[in-house]
Amino acid sequence: MEIVTVFFLAVGLSFDSFAVSVCSGLSLPHIRFFQAVKIAVFMALFQAFMPLIGWLIGNSMKSLIEPVDHWIAFGMLSLIGGKMIIESFIGSDTREIKNPLHIRVILLLSLATSIDALAVGFSFAVLLDKILIAVLIIGVVTFIASMLGILLGKKTGPKINRYAEIIGGLILILIGLKIMIEHFITK
Repeated sequence: MEIVTVFFLAVGLSFDSFAVSVCSGLSLPHIRFFQAVKIAVFMALFQAFMPLIGWLIGNSMKSLIEPVDHWIAFGMLSLIGGKMIIESFIGSDTREIKNPLHIRVILLLSLATSIDALAVGFSFAVLLDKILIAVLIIGVVTFIASMLGILLGKKTGPKINRYAEIIGGLILILIGLKIMIEHFITK
């Protein structure tokens, strides 16, 4: 998998964290820089390490899934992307997060926004031999997206959440399609 593809995958995955960060910015209109960094670091760490865990699990079953790896990657990315798009229409425009600086809240938000990254990590097992570059890219992109989300939440409000989730979902679906097309072209 190319670094450019991993970057776009990271962007797609980071939109959940971005949306939650916008809500955090809304909940804390006077948030200070280092408080925002605290939230962004947690989001980035969870978003980066969940694919690693998924990759480790997937690697242990690699011989079983290799014949259908392209279908697994396409299916998982499409399901996650579709879920993000559907949730953007179902979810409330005025999501409120209670005290996003409290450690328990940050941990729950970080875990909730990174579950899809675990599934992506599982598909990485069939696509990547080395995961560390992908983990680093996903972490950095999520950190930046979370910081921008908090800033935008402070400045603009909740309207941007829906569009962020739709774009993120579309990116994941398109990457899944790219994997399928590349598989059929190279076989």
